[in-house]
Amino acid sequence: MNRRIVACPACKGPSPFEPSNAWRPFCSQRCREHDLGAWASESYRVEAPPSTENNDPDEPGAISRHH
Repeated sequence: MNRRIVACPACKGPSPFEPSNAWRPFCSQRCREHDLGAWASESYRVEAPPSTENNDPDEPGAISRHH
């Protein structure tokens, strides 16, 4: 059986992508926790287009969510 080796998303080092690697796709617990910390601190962000909806009810022309 061939071992599938992938690049660790955190350090780019070799990481076995198989059930025996508890941290897959990461190579180690350290890399996995580093990545989780980056998400938790909002270092990673997903871009989204700016909202065209006005959510401030005090602004003229605001869209009311109350019925």
